[in-house]
Amino acid sequence: MDFISTRGQYKNIDFQQVVLEGLSRDGGLFIPASYPDLSGQLKTLKQLPYCELAFEIFRHFTGESILESELKNIIKNSYSTFQSEQVTPLKHLNETTILELFHGPTFAFKDVALQFLGNLFEWILTQKNRQLNILGATSGDTGSAAIMGVKGKKNINIFILHPKGKISQIQEKQMTTVLDENVFNVAIEGTFDDGQRIIKEAFNDLGFKDQYNLGAINSINFARVMAQTVYYFYSAFRFNEKYPDAPLVFSVPTGNFGDIYAGYLAKKMGLPIKKLILATNENDILYRVLTTGKYEVKAVHQSISPSMDIQIASNFERYLYDLLDQNAEKLVQKMELLNHTGGFTIDEQEMAKASELFIPARIETARIEECILKFAKNGYILDPHTAIGVAAAEDNSEDRVICLATAHPGKFKDTVEEILNSAIELPDALSSLFDKEARCLTTPAKTEAILDIIRSNCSV
Repeated sequence: MDFISTRGQYKNIDFQQVVLEGLSRDGGLFIPASYPDLSGQLKTLKQLPYCELAFEIFRHFTGESILESELKNIIKNSYSTFQSEQVTPLKHLNETTILELFHGPTFAFKDVALQFLGNLFEWILTQKNRQLNILGATSGDTGSAAIMGVKGKKNINIFILHPKGKISQIQEKQMTTVLDENVFNVAIEGTFDDGQRIIKEAFNDLGFKDQYNLGAINSINFARVMAQTVYYFYSAFRFNEKYPDAPLVFSVPTGNFGDIYAGYLAKKMGLPIKKLILATNENDILYRVLTTGKYEVKAVHQSISPSMDIQIASNFERYLYDLLDQNAEKLVQKMELLNHTGGFTIDEQEMAKASELFIPARIETARIEECILKFAKNGYILDPHTAIGVAAAEDNSEDRVICLATAHPGKFKDTVEEILNSAIELPDALSSLFDKEARCLTTPAKTEAILDIIRSNCSV
C-alpha cells in the first residue's frame, strides 16, 4: 500500500518509510492513499482471535513491505506480553460495557500500539542495518508504553519528554525507573503541548532529522493508529455476540484525537459504527471545534485527568484532511493559520458532516468524581480518564455504549483514593516502582535544549 502526506507534497511512500519517518517531510501526517474495504469480510473476521484479526487488518497496510510470516511473528511477540489472552477484553456492567485496554505491561491503552511498534521498529532496522533515535512527548501514558516497547532493543535510542510535575507519580516512576542505556527521560519545564511543539520543530529541521535519524513514536506515527483499529473490530464482534441487535456506539476519552481517529479509521474500513462519542475534559479544544467551529488554542488547564491536558490535538489533522474533502491546499492554509494566529475555523457544512459520526462531550471534574463514586459502589473502579468516557456515554446516548477504559485506576492512585476516600489495591508491577532507582534530566521547554541532549548522547 502507498501512503501520502496530508499536506500534499509527498506521495507513493511505502509502509516501512512511513514507520521510520513518522512525520512527513512537508510537516504533514501520513495516511493511506486508499483504505481497504473489509465490510464484506466481517463474518469471517468475527471468528478470529485477536492476533489473527490483527494480522488480517495489518496486512492490507503493510503490503509487500513485510513478509506475512514475519508480520505474524511480530504480532505474536507483541501481544504475548499482555495479561489477558483476549488482549482487550470486554466487561459488561449493568447498562455499560467497558473495553479494558489496560492489560499490557504498563497498564494503559498505549501498550496495544507500542508493544507492536517497538517490535516493528526493531525488525525494520535490522533489515535495513540502520540506527533510529526516537523522539517523543508524553502527557503520561505514551512515555512509559513507548519505553517498554523499545527498551534494550538493538539499533534504537529513545528520548521521551514529559511535563515536569504535571503527570501522576506512578506515570513518572514507570518511565524514570527504566535504566536501560538506550532510554533517556527528559522532564521539560512546561506543558505537554510544549513537548509536542518541540517534537514538530525537531522533525521539521530536516538537516538534524537526517543527521540523527529521528523517528516518531507518538500517534503521529501511522502504525500507532493502525494498531489501535484492531480493538474496535475485536470489541465490536464480541459486543454483537451478546447484543446482536444493538448498534455500535463507542465512547472515547481523547485529548490528542489519536484513539478516536482509530475508530474513525475502522469505520472507513467497513466496521458499521453508528456513533463515536468524543469525550474531553476541561481542555476541550476538540469539543469546541465540533460545537462552535473554532479550533482555538487556549492555556492548558491542569486537571485530575492529566493525560488529556492537551490543547493541540495533532491527530486531528488526519481527520481534517477528510473533512476538507482531501484538499491538501486548504488544509495547509488552516495549519498556517494555527501556527500564526493560534487557531482556525471550520464552516457549518463541515461541522454538519462531522456530526454525522461524532458526538462531542465535555466532562467537568465534579462529573468525573461522581462517575467514579457511582461505579465504585458496584465494585468497579474507573480511572479518571475512563470515567470521562463513561460519563459522556451516560449523558449523550440512549444506546448501550462500548466505553474505552484507557488505564488501570492504579496509575492514578492518589487521585482515585482521594475521590473514594479509601485505598485501592495496586498491581505488584506498580507498587514496586517506589523502591526503584530513578534517572531523569530536567531542561527548559526549548527545542535547542532537546537537540543538544540528542547530540550529546548519539553518535552520527
